[in-house]
Amino acid sequence: MLRSIVVITALTACIPFLASWSIETDRSTPDKHGLFEIREEARRFITQETARGHQRWNVLEPNAKVLVPRCAVPLQAQWTPKNLGRSKPSVMVICAVTVPNAVMERWDVPVPVERTSGSP
Repeated sequence: MLRSIVVITALTACIPFLASWSIETDRSTPDKHGLFEIREEARRFITQETARGHQRWNVLEPNAKVLVPRCAVPLQAQWTPKNLGRSKPSVMVICAVTVPNAVMERWDVPVPVERTSGSP
């Protein structure tokens, strides 16, 4: 019974934090790369694609469960290759070299996109 009370109390204490979390507030720190910056890199890529006369796209939010180490080099972006099996279009944001950590040396995060209504 005491264990249940402790769990319920802990979950209740987390609710304000979870309710205030958003991509807008998930910024990079010395140890992790923020989803805000990852989404912004996808937006820069889509802006360049649109300027080249390609279809217009709206960048959606990356998966909120993603947690990656801080990137040591500028982020890169490209269309996610179709052979990775994603059912919908997305932009792959890539970190070629992370700051030294015990988890991973590089990473890539798919950021979903959708066509805007004005696209051909």
